[in-house]
Amino acid sequence: MLEGLIGGLFNGISIGAVLLIVALGLAIVFGLMGVINLAHGELMMLGAYTTYVVQNGANLMGGVAPELYFFAALPLSFLVAALMGLVLERWVIRYLYGRPLETLLATWGVSLILRQFVRSVNGAMAIGIVVFCLLFFGGRWFLERRQQIKPLFNTVLLLLSGAIALVAGLLMNQGGDLLSRAWFSARNVDVTAPSWLRGGLSVGTTLQFPYARLFIIVLTAVCVVGVYWFLQGSSWGLKIRSVTQNRTMSACLGIPTARVDALTFALGSGLAGVAGCAVTLLGSVGPNLGGNYIVDAFMVVVVGGVGKLVGSIVAALVIGIITYLVGSGTLALMLNPYEGLQPLIDFFTFFATTSMAKVMVFAMIIAFLQVKPAGMFPQKGRTAEA
Repeated sequence: MLEGLIGGLFNGISIGAVLLIVALGLAIVFGLMGVINLAHGELMMLGAYTTYVVQNGANLMGGVAPELYFFAALPLSFLVAALMGLVLERWVIRYLYGRPLETLLATWGVSLILRQFVRSVNGAMAIGIVVFCLLFFGGRWFLERRQQIKPLFNTVLLLLSGAIALVAGLLMNQGGDLLSRAWFSARNVDVTAPSWLRGGLSVGTTLQFPYARLFIIVLTAVCVVGVYWFLQGSSWGLKIRSVTQNRTMSACLGIPTARVDALTFALGSGLAGVAGCAVTLLGSVGPNLGGNYIVDAFMVVVVGGVGKLVGSIVAALVIGIITYLVGSGTLALMLNPYEGLQPLIDFFTFFATTSMAKVMVFAMIIAFLQVKPAGMFPQKGRTAEA
C-alpha cells in the first residue's frame, strides 16, 4: 500500500508539473497583464512542432545530434513562441487592453488561424508569407525613415504586399509536390525522446519513476526559479511589477510601458513554447494539442490566485495529485481494506476514470471558488485595487 501511495503521489506530482509548466506563461499573461489569451494553447503547439522539426533535423545530421537535439529544441521553442507572442501583442492585443471581451474573441480567432495554419502550411505558403513580410515591414521601415508614414500609406502598402504575396504563393503552389505538399497536415506526429530520457528509475521491486517525467519536473522547477528571479531580481522585472500596479504613474516616471507589455507577453508566450517542447515527451503532437491543456491552465491560475506564482505552484500540484489518485483508482484501492468506508469507496470508484476525475475536480473547484473567489492566495494592496 505504501508503494502504491508513493507511486500515486509521484504520478500526481508529475501531472501537476505538466499543468504548472503549461500554466506558468498564462500566469504571467493573464495574472500580471489581465489579458485572456485563448491562443496560449496554440503557442504551446508551436513549441511542440518546433521540437518535431528540430528532431528531424538532428536525425538528418546523425552522429550525437539525435541524442542532444532536445537541448537545442528547448531554446528554439521558446524563441519561436516568444516571437509569435510579440507579433500577437503588437498587432492584436495592444489595441484591446482594457477590453476583455474583445481580447477573448480576437485571441480565439488567432487560435483557430494557427491551428489551420499548422494543418495547411507548405512550401508555397511559407514563401508567400516571407514575401509579404519583406514587402510590408520593409516598406514601413523605408517610409518611417523618411517620416512619410500615414494611415493611407499603411492601407495601400498592406493591400499591395498581400496581393503580391498571394500571387507568389499561388504560382509557387504550381511548382510540384515539393512546394504544394503540406508539411504537417492534420495528422498527429511523433517526437522520439533521446535514449537518455527513455526507461525509468527503479526503486524497490514495483516502483519505477520514468526519466521523461523526472525531466519535466526538473525543467518545471528551473522555469519557476527563473521566472521568480526575473520578476523579483531584475530591473525589467521591477518595471513589469511597477506597470502592473500603476501604469499611469509608471509612464510618468519614464518607464516604457509599451515595451514592458511586449516583453511580458513575449515571456509568457515563450514559456508556452517551452511547455509544448516538454509535453512532446508524453505523447504525439497534433494541431489540437493546445486545446487539450488551455482549460486546465486557466483552472490552475484562477484557483491559485491571479498573479500569484506560489498559488499557481500549489494549485497545479493539488489538482494533479487529486486527478491522478482519483482517476487511476488508487484512492479507492487504498480505502478498500476499511469495510466501514464502503460508501466512500463506491463514490471514488465511480470517478475512477480520467474523464470522470476531471469532472470531480471541476466540481470541487466550483465549490472552492464559492468560498474563496480570489483563489488560494488572493492579491492584496495596490495590486488588488488595480
